[in-house]
Amino acid sequence: MTPTPVRIAMWSGPRNISTAMMRAFGNRPDAAVVDEPFYAAWLAASGADHPMREAVLASQPTDPAAVAATLIGPVTGGRTVFYQKHMAHHVFPGMDLSWMGACWNAFLIRAPEEVLASYALRRAAPTLEDIGFPQQAALFDREADRLGAPPPVVDARDVLESPAGTLRGLCEALGIPFLDSMLSWPPGSRDTDGVWAPAWYDAVERSTGFAPPRPPVTLADLDPSLRPIAEAARPIYERLARHRIAPSV
Repeated sequence: MTPTPVRIAMWSGPRNISTAMMRAFGNRPDAAVVDEPFYAAWLAASGADHPMREAVLASQPTDPAAVAATLIGPVTGGRTVFYQKHMAHHVFPGMDLSWMGACWNAFLIRAPEEVLASYALRRAAPTLEDIGFPQQAALFDREADRLGAPPPVVDARDVLESPAGTLRGLCEALGIPFLDSMLSWPPGSRDTDGVWAPAWYDAVERSTGFAPPRPPVTLADLDPSLRPIAEAARPIYERLARHRIAPSV
């Protein structure tokens, strides 16, 4: 029997559909959501220069243990589903991840060529670590070892091509009912959005549901400087994609 509340730690990388997925779960009447709770802790530990850095640092605890306590503590409004949007690259060396054992850990993946094409529009000269593929793979392996089986994986393109079928399969894997309310939501910002939303969330704030997928980005479509990163990320993506949840009918 699935314990209550169901804590879902969804591990993604940047420039995926992670915020739209947070919207989908946030539109469930039984769910609370949290947006990238380790962002400030990672900024403090890494010294990374990100847009709105000082505002992010002021908006969240910078002690990862304090953050973790909120993720396994009481859920807002006593809701029975707690969806946690996490960035894999926010995990840094020495960080205690024991709290993950209290969650269903799932993985949202996207083809690296598409991630890089989008990321490069926002930030120059990304690295493999910036897009989080090695960190996501390490978290996947950690969870697979803990469970003795692969944890749930969903591919962004599957979600966009078949929102209902893919989310239904994900919900089944997480032990919660699929709700039609996950397929659409009102436009605009949310109180639960991170303080960094003005720098990153313009498209999702205009959205009312999952948009149809764009044509796939190929290696040849990328700037030559990005191609080695895509080539390094591709085997990681393909390894996780072998475990993806196929859309259900």
